[in-house]
Amino acid sequence: MAVIERECSVEFKNTIMDVDERGVAYVTLNRPSVHNAMSAELIHEVQHICASIEASSKVRVVVLTGAGETFCAGGDLKWMESNITKTRAQRVEETGELANMLAALNGLSKPLIGRIQGPAYGGGVGMMSVCDISIGVDTAKFGLTEVKLGLTPATISPYVVKRIGATHARRNFFNSRTFNAGEAKIIGLLTDVVSKDELDAAIEKEVRMILKCAPGAIASTKKLIDFVDTHTAADNRIYTAANLADAWETEEGKEGIDAFLNKRKASWN
Repeated sequence: MAVIERECSVEFKNTIMDVDERGVAYVTLNRPSVHNAMSAELIHEVQHICASIEASSKVRVVVLTGAGETFCAGGDLKWMESNITKTRAQRVEETGELANMLAALNGLSKPLIGRIQGPAYGGGVGMMSVCDISIGVDTAKFGLTEVKLGLTPATISPYVVKRIGATHARRNFFNSRTFNAGEAKIIGLLTDVVSKDELDAAIEKEVRMILKCAPGAIASTKKLIDFVDTHTAADNRIYTAANLADAWETEEGKEGIDAFLNKRKASWN
């Protein structure tokens, strides 16, 4: 595999973002000593990273992973403990920040690939659920463990339920059971399962396929998926007709059709 040069790197206290020369942003949760558990600081850093990615015309695809052996163990217990002593308004604000982080990841206009190199629990499963593609190692374990702590998976629930469906959510939300990567693929949490040695190659394969596609068209298609999933058939007929008509009018649409007809690579490839 060819070596891809890193173009820039930004390291925060709890996260790292590297962007290579192709415009691939690698975002790493960097709290391996606590299994990348989410603290208030990490949540704010991820929001900041998402904003910078959205503002960048350079970044075309994002890979989200964790440092060390665990992808993300969920909420930091010290952060959870600190919330007990706060007022209700403060607790609502704190959980609202977690919701904002998940919404920022979910709303990225660039494809988000989860590189799930190890276990994920609670909020970590929530982070997997907002990824467009999630590829995990075959040794990883997963669990939605909130009720064991006397809590609920409230903030992550919109994304997890949408990802795995209500039937699987009912089973896994109620008992804090752990399940393996094979089951995670069956219920839709993981897109694919590979060995540890195959993980990076599998991620690179997905990245390369995305880089062959028009970035503006991808961004429009992400909005399209969200719209048709949440609207009526009548609304969808109107929206989809306009969406395709708009695409034909874009410079990307003109370039892509011309490249295909003239048997050449498009400018974004």
